Amino acid sequence: MGSTVPDLPILAKDDSMLSRKFGREIANYFSGSPLNRISFLRTDYGFLRAAFAHPGAAFLLLDNLSPLAKDAANLSYVTRDIVVPLTGEEPFKKSEQEQVKEFNSAITPPVVLFLGIDEKKPGFEYREYRGKPYFAIDITPRGTIADKARSIIDIVKANGVSFIDGRRLLSLNAPEAAIYAEARALLDWNNRNPFCGGCSQPTMSINAGWKRLCPPSDLAVVSEDGVPKERADCATRHGISNLSFPRTDPTVIMAIVSADGTKLLLGRNKRFPPFWYSTLAGFLEPGESIEEAVRRETWEESGVKVGRVVIHSSQPWPYPANLMIGAIGQATPGGETIHLGHDEELDDAKWFPFDEVRDAVVNGTSGLGEPAPAGYNEGGLRLPPHTAIANQLIQAVLKGYLDVVSKM
Repeated sequence: MGSTVPDLPILAKDDSMLSRKFGREIANYFSGSPLNRISFLRTDYGFLRAAFAHPGAAFLLLDNLSPLAKDAANLSYVTRDIVVPLTGEEPFKKSEQEQVKEFNSAITPPVVLFLGIDEKKPGFEYREYRGKPYFAIDITPRGTIADKARSIIDIVKANGVSFIDGRRLLSLNAPEAAIYAEARALLDWNNRNPFCGGCSQPTMSINAGWKRLCPPSDLAVVSEDGVPKERADCATRHGISNLSFPRTDPTVIMAIVSADGTKLLLGRNKRFPPFWYSTLAGFLEPGESIEEAVRRETWEESGVKVGRVVIHSSQPWPYPANLMIGAIGQATPGGETIHLGHDEELDDAKWFPFDEVRDAVVNGTSGLGEPAPAGYNEGGLRLPPHTAIANQLIQAVLKGYLDVVSKM
C-alpha cells in the first residue's frame, strides 16, 4: 500500500449555532463521500436504466472485494462498454416483479450496485436530479458468470491497472475511500447472504444491490409439467424484514481518561506489533445504550470503571460492515485499577501519561502491517494512524477535549 498516509475528509465550512458551541463536525476516514446516494430512487427502475445507460456513468469493479485502482491512492473506473458483456445491455430493464417471477437459483446474476451521483460532475439528468452516476460491480469469477468475469479482469489488467488488496485498504484518497467503503460493504453483504435467514432458501439481489429478496418460486426447481414449484412460505415476504436489508454492526471505541485528567488508558492484543497500543473497543449489544456499552466494555476488558461518557464522532468501517461510534469517557475516582481477568481479550492494558502519548502521536503512528515510522525510538509507544478513529479520539483528548469549554 505504500507509506503515504491520506488526508482525512474535509467538510464544508459551517457557521451554525451548533458549530459555534461545539466546534466543527469531525469527519473520519471512510466518511465524507462525494456521492448523493438518492436512496429513494433505488426502486425506480426507470431511473436505474437511464443512469446505467448514460455514457458518463462510472463503474467500479471489485474482484473478491479488491477494487480496480490506478495506484494505492486512486481508484480506476471503467465505462459501460467494459461491463456490458457481464451485465447485459440493460440489467435494470425488467421490473422487480418480473425479476422475482423469473428467478432461477441455478443462474449466477452479477450484482450491479448503484452507489449514487456526484452532483459536482454534471451530464446526467433525471427529473430534478443531476450528476455523474456511479455503480460498483462484483466481477469475482464464480458460478455461471465465471468465464465472463475472468475475461473482463484480463481486459482491464491489459490496460495497465490492477486490483489492489482490499482487506485493510487505508491508502486511498479520502473521497474515494468513502466510495470504496460503500461498495465493499454492500457487495460483501450480498455475498454473505445467498440464502434466506428466515427459511434458508436461495435469495436474489434487487433494488440495485440494496435488498435481498426471498422469491416465492424458483425456475431451477420445476414440476414434471415444467411449472416452477412454489416454495415454502417465508416470514421475510410479509412486511418489512431486517433480514432483507444491509446489515451494519455498531461498535463502540473509546478513549478513557484517568480521574485526574492526566493519563490515557490504552490496550493491546496479541496480534499487535511490539509496543503498539490502541483505544479499547467492543460491540454494542441489544438493549444497551452507547454510554452503557462504553462502560461495560471498558470494565470487562480492563477492569477500569468509567463514569461520564461523551460521544465524539463516528466512522464507517467496511471490514465487513461496522459503524465505529467514538466516545471519550473518564474513569471514576478509585476505579482505575487494571484487571485483565474478566475477559481475556487484551494481552495488556496501561495508563499512559499525556506527554508520552503526545510523543507517540508525532513519532510512533503506523498501520498494523507497516513498520514504525522514521524518528521512532525502539521501545517507545506506537499508535494507530490518523485514518483510524482511535487516533482521532486520542488527539481530541490531547488537544483539550476535557477543557471547561470542550470542542468536538
